[in-house]
Amino acid sequence: MMHPHTFSLTLQPADLERALQAQAHQNSSAKWLIFDVSYDLTQAHWGREQYLASHIAGSQYVDLHHDLSAHGEVEAINGGRHPLPTRENFGLWIKAQGITQDTQVVVYDRNGMNFCARLWWMLQWCGHAKVAVLDGGLQAWQNNGGELASGPATWTAKPPQPEPSTMGPPLVVLRDQRFVVDHLGQGDQTLIDARGKPRYLGLQEPLDPIAGHIPGALNRPFTDNFDPQGFFKPATQLRAEFEVLLGGQDPHTVVHHCGSGVSAIPNILAMEIAGLGRSALYAGSWSEWSRTPGLPVSSPAS
Repeated sequence: MMHPHTFSLTLQPADLERALQAQAHQNSSAKWLIFDVSYDLTQAHWGREQYLASHIAGSQYVDLHHDLSAHGEVEAINGGRHPLPTRENFGLWIKAQGITQDTQVVVYDRNGMNFCARLWWMLQWCGHAKVAVLDGGLQAWQNNGGELASGPATWTAKPPQPEPSTMGPPLVVLRDQRFVVDHLGQGDQTLIDARGKPRYLGLQEPLDPIAGHIPGALNRPFTDNFDPQGFFKPATQLRAEFEVLLGGQDPHTVVHHCGSGVSAIPNILAMEIAGLGRSALYAGSWSEWSRTPGLPVSSPAS
């Protein structure tokens, strides 16, 4: 029987293929679930359409807006365009998918590992350690000769149960806006903005009401973490790049953010791959910050 390894950061396509083959032949006691989190911020139905056209065989589609974001202020724990639901509400979703403590979850997308990392983080937030991002995404799976399917998923989630799922303590660090404001300029917080440089500099802003960035924030576009083939860069290279960016600042003081708390997460993954520890996420990010009156902004106009 295949020994059930635990993957909690990234997983190579060949490793996933071997695990699925072992599961299919009942040579493994591990239970694997795969989720496709492809999405497009400007086309709400694009991700599901792409999934229906082609996806990893046996995977289930997860929608960033519908499944991984709160709907309504009562449920949301932060502001911005993709607010987090409460842990209790997301725990119900986890239970409905059939995810238990023994389940190895693998997440992927076709967006440069941007949107699937959100599900990786949220499962860790709810105490589920056995979740990994498929390195290289769907493209890498295809290039490795992995099996593809089309059409709807072959299984569906169970109806939500009234009782909450059993969750462990959070395995990731979440910071709210109050924390970021209180520590701004105090020397014990290092903000890293994962948006592209034009948005960070305030030269353009296609999604939020104000252009610019949080004062003092460093810029590390999340796409800088990947090599030309779409895989995470080697750990030594990531570490060197982050150390240059931090300029001597303690990695444990880092709080990541982006536009709406999604594309910041590949930076969190990259720092951990680099051996720099698990850093924090400000989930509200620029979309919450820019909508809150009175908060300081760095921009060409300021």
